Amino acid sequence: MADHQEAAPPGTVGLDVLVVGAGPTGLTLAAQLAALGVRVRLIDRAADRVHESRALAIQPRTLEVLAGLGATGELVAAGNTAVRLCLHARGRARSVPLFDLGLKDTAYPYLLLLSQAETERILGEHVAAAGARVERGVELAGLDRSGDGVRATLRHADGRTEPVPARYVVGCDGAHSTVRRLAGIEFAGGAYPQTFVLADLDADGIEPGMAHAFLSERGMLFFFPLGHPAGWRLLVMRPPTDVVPPDAPVTLAEVQAFADAYTRGTVRLRRPVWMTNFRLHHRAATRYRSGPIFLAGDAAHIHSPAGAQGMNTGIQDAVNLGWKIAQTVRGGADPSLLDTYETERAPVGRLVLRFTDRAFNVATSTNPVVRFMRTRIAPALIPLVLAPRFVRSTAFRTVSQLGITYRDSPLSAEGPRAPATGPRAGDRLPDAPLPDGGTLHGLTAAPRWHLLLCGPPAAWSSAGTAALTRRYAGRLDVHRLSEPDATQVSAARLWRRLGLTAGVGGLYLIRPDGHIGYRAGGAELTGVLTYLERWLHG
Repeated sequence: MADHQEAAPPGTVGLDVLVVGAGPTGLTLAAQLAALGVRVRLIDRAADRVHESRALAIQPRTLEVLAGLGATGELVAAGNTAVRLCLHARGRARSVPLFDLGLKDTAYPYLLLLSQAETERILGEHVAAAGARVERGVELAGLDRSGDGVRATLRHADGRTEPVPARYVVGCDGAHSTVRRLAGIEFAGGAYPQTFVLADLDADGIEPGMAHAFLSERGMLFFFPLGHPAGWRLLVMRPPTDVVPPDAPVTLAEVQAFADAYTRGTVRLRRPVWMTNFRLHHRAATRYRSGPIFLAGDAAHIHSPAGAQGMNTGIQDAVNLGWKIAQTVRGGADPSLLDTYETERAPVGRLVLRFTDRAFNVATSTNPVVRFMRTRIAPALIPLVLAPRFVRSTAFRTVSQLGITYRDSPLSAEGPRAPATGPRAGDRLPDAPLPDGGTLHGLTAAPRWHLLLCGPPAAWSSAGTAALTRRYAGRLDVHRLSEPDATQVSAARLWRRLGLTAGVGGLYLIRPDGHIGYRAGGAELTGVLTYLERWLHG
């Protein structure tokens, strides 16, 4: 049937943002944009959301950035926060309390295990609550740049096409991104030679409530506790000599054969609800932006699942980009604010790619030395090394993405007399308890700029701060944090965490995504006023 043109439906003309792809990245971006009053449409070519587990783990930093959407409580309630790791090698098992991390500066000191299907369900509900919806069975058929915006052509399931003018288009449409292809952005990298098997099924013979890793010379087999839609997620690499094509169907019998080889026949598999072969790639977009077109999530970077980084990096791409688009669309930001998206997130994508590549090669290498380390040394050494909680918390910071910083960004500025210790401009604002029983992250959770005035109340005039609040109404909240006295233990902890010392005040300007944009010592507001005028246009 030939395509035919239809007039754009009411509300389409003047669209601010077209988001292509309704996975976790696209859902997060659309929910954030809609909540901030941006006219957004979210399309996905699939007729339904995923119902398989796919990505399993949500990192602490992701839970922090989703708190501003109000989604974190539901995610935590639906997931599993008390997972241990059991290492199996040469007939012996050793348990490691890997996720009992004792991190003091976050409300989420754990890795949350939750099926991607549940993550997408919860994020989808927040898209709807913000006044948007997922338009399914709709695919992007063309992009034509016109002036400062884009004219997109959408193809619906019934074959009709629809022209959609928009100020911006964001590709959250995965590794085979149509947006990336139409924008002419290269996706550099390659594929790993190995083929893997994923299966969601039930299993007898392994202790529930913990993750299991079976180590052998041939590689590793993992069981992750799911609960829904099946009890376990199995992940295993096919032998290098296995010539089964990646698109071949997977049978329970062959998955059981893999399990027998690693577990010595002690684990019996049953009731599979999803099984598939897949290949892994390591690729990155050479650009995250081409004029009014942006890439986020797997459309910008794909890598191995080592360290559970993929979905989390994509969600944080969305949060970084979302508030910048919103403030630009509403005319309250310098247009160059959007340039900082690639400046900040592309280095993170490259770092994740290097980290996952190294971890993947260790887990799959056939080198005799690496195999010996994997099967003989690692099972005995890892429990000893990770036994002290401080070691686990230190090692976990990279994986948890709590250590991501944008210190080299144009948005990061150190003012005069900035504290010698504590988080710097570009760093994530750490969490800490407040004297009133709240938390620092709770105080700054709303997706706006937050100015923390730390010191004696008389250090800043009420008239000056009131004028600041009026000038940036709806975009900036001002909070006063008084210096603690000797009896205020929680406030003193907050002071130390920010790097402040007794008798020396300071100020911190917090971005809508929870990173510090500007900080300075003392009570002088000139630097922060200059910063706000540069980026926010009063």
